[in-house]
Amino acid sequence: MPHQLLTISHHVARITLHNPPANVLNLSVIKELDLVLSELEEDEYVRVVIMTGTGRFFCAGADINELAHLHTEHGGAEFASRGQALLNRIERSDKPVLAAINGTCVGGGLELALACHIRVAVAGAMLGLPEIELGLIPGFGGTQRLPRIVGPSKAAEMILTGKSVSAEEGLRIGLLSRVVPPQELITQVEAIAASMTMHGKTAVEAALHAIRGGIDIPLSEGLAREAELFGRLCATSDKHEAAQAFLEKRQPKLAETEA
Repeated sequence: MPHQLLTISHHVARITLHNPPANVLNLSVIKELDLVLSELEEDEYVRVVIMTGTGRFFCAGADINELAHLHTEHGGAEFASRGQALLNRIERSDKPVLAAINGTCVGGGLELALACHIRVAVAGAMLGLPEIELGLIPGFGGTQRLPRIVGPSKAAEMILTGKSVSAEEGLRIGLLSRVVPPQELITQVEAIAASMTMHGKTAVEAALHAIRGGIDIPLSEGLAREAELFGRLCATSDKHEAAQAFLEKRQPKLAETEA
């Protein structure tokens, strides 16, 4: 039985982790998610992806039973590399990936959320990287993505103490973009996704490319890349139609939003 559920509607795909009781990211789940992402990347109908979980957990991270059997440097590095490859794929996706954090989000679960482009959590959810308590460090990208998102000092505090933060604290430090009541989580995340599907596909892809590409290069190179992408968009029919619609105070008729 698959450890995730997939639904597609109105250009939005929702992947729901379903691996009770804690939705852990074991190797089987990682393989399944990789296959699902491959399908969604090829699906022209899908414009945005939402990731969420079932029950009280978004995801509790790697399976402790699998971690307990890692006794060699090679085995540990290979395990980490598999998780990193999946999360890199999410981060580099040409389609926005939104994390709808429905509950506890720790370890590899938080690393999964960090790879998503936007993170929304329910009030009261706890988020953390407790690997230090197992004599480990985050291995699915947490030591690299968390400092880039919340700053090196706060990231060091979370990683070195292993202590979790509340959703409310996560919002304050920039880890989350929104904190919402549990009953509003999916509604609000789907509303964000829907607003993205209203814009031209080329522009959305260019924006993601500029954002993620600029993180790891000097500002001057990032600005040059932004200018290049901006220039490409200026030559598109969608840009021309959107600008005309704005001037004429009407809704644009974008070819890429019609299906």
